[in-house]
Amino acid sequence: MALQPLWFGLMLVIGIYMGSNLGDNNVFSPNSQTGENPGKLVNILNFIEENYVDSIDKKELIEVAINAMLEKLDPHSYYITAEEFASMQEPMEGNFEGIGVEFMIHRDTLMVVTPIPGGPSEMAGIRAGDRIVSVNNEEIAGKALSNEKVMKLLKGPKGTEVTIGIARRNEENVLSFKIVRDKIPIESVVASFMIQQDIGYLKLTRFSKTSFDEFIASMEKLKKLGARKLILDLRGNGGGYLNTAIPIVESFLSLGQLIVYTEGKASPRTNYFCENSGEFKDMELVVLIDQGSASASEIVAGALQDNDRALTLGRRSFGKGLVQDEISLKDESALRLTVARYFTPTGRSIQKPYGEGIDYEEDYHERLVSGELHFADSVRFPDSLKYVTPGGKVVYGGGGIMPDIFVPLDSTLEITWVTELAYMGGLRSFVFEYLDKHRRKLSYINDYQGFISRFSVDSKMMEELVIFAKSEGISFERAAKIELNEDMRTEIKAQFARQLFGEEAYYQVLLQTDHDAVKALEILGGKQQR
Repeated sequence: MALQPLWFGLMLVIGIYMGSNLGDNNVFSPNSQTGENPGKLVNILNFIEENYVDSIDKKELIEVAINAMLEKLDPHSYYITAEEFASMQEPMEGNFEGIGVEFMIHRDTLMVVTPIPGGPSEMAGIRAGDRIVSVNNEEIAGKALSNEKVMKLLKGPKGTEVTIGIARRNEENVLSFKIVRDKIPIESVVASFMIQQDIGYLKLTRFSKTSFDEFIASMEKLKKLGARKLILDLRGNGGGYLNTAIPIVESFLSLGQLIVYTEGKASPRTNYFCENSGEFKDMELVVLIDQGSASASEIVAGALQDNDRALTLGRRSFGKGLVQDEISLKDESALRLTVARYFTPTGRSIQKPYGEGIDYEEDYHERLVSGELHFADSVRFPDSLKYVTPGGKVVYGGGGIMPDIFVPLDSTLEITWVTELAYMGGLRSFVFEYLDKHRRKLSYINDYQGFISRFSVDSKMMEELVIFAKSEGISFERAAKIELNEDMRTEIKAQFARQLFGEEAYYQVLLQTDHDAVKALEILGGKQQR
């Protein structure tokens, strides 16, 4: 702790140094207000560089120091290295370039969970269950194998070729495949289907550059299937681009309605209004949110709530309402600096408190301990943060979006050994291993409807799962007993659906016992499906 003042001074120095040497956008120019004598800071840096007792890695020192400096400001201003920036951009761009497989590292071996439909691996003949044992004649296996290493080996510019060696069950020799890399889409609308005769469901996981186009295509599909009502699932959606969120909200609102506004010390108020009447403005709508819904998700939920356009359902959202500007630097790194705050149409600030005495990173744990995730009356708002919508509904600011209808967190899934195994990635591994062993036995399942009607999580499978869980370090108080309720069996079956038929099938199974979705169906006049 005693070194913090020294570090803070050094951080300011390095910030100025970096701006003058790495960036075309010199936000750290000598003209900025850094103190009475900004040249003094540069002199200190030069002195350290020339006289410090040991040699220093200047690049590493700069990056560590900048991160520490930004931590003094707020939780969402941060520096991104060139390597981090490249990997962060891919999901937001909506695609990456590679061979197109979903993979996992299981028992020190690289396994193909499934080739991405229409991608280069599927076209080349790669199958679910294949083991990738070599890439360009370099053997890959063992404890040194990591996701990062796999990404470096398999990803690459579109049009480039890679040779992979495949060990396939019931094949004596290693098979060789030449695959030409291509653009692989990263979808943000991971599921859109009909739950009931007139009720559609759409799951949006992020707001990327391609999300609006995906959203419109999915909504048009649902309309053709007869959807007059919609469940929009934003649970776990951590946000993304504001300019993607705005047209999605606009599609549900009318011309001239306010969506959101931003304001900061150096950023005058900017209003975002609907420039058109939305194509789906008359569709009945329920929005699902939870403690993982953040930023752009909260803008969407807040705008629809404040305009009395939709019912929000679930648990209070994350509370990320700070606007960042991104400055790209010459070495392909970047700086994201908070410059303003988001406000909902009624004037509510989305951002939850941060700063001295607040453990921002432990917010979820504190919500759990306080009972907020299980009891609506555990969430208390002061009257000073009360706002009223045009329709007379009372809403509150001060951090996140409080849903109109509170649904408690499903405690049966929260503390079970099955959930613990799922969080560790073990459930996914078990499902893969089970399918790999029993693929021939399960060959009768050739479509999703057949899977739904004929596949069940039976006691023999559960015995195998318990043995697997123990091998993964899960401890049991009653190891001899296998106690699973319907929700847990559904979670296991959903994992099988995901690996057999994809992400949409996973949600189709999972929603059968999903408490939030069941409540949303009830509100929209539907019935729970089994």
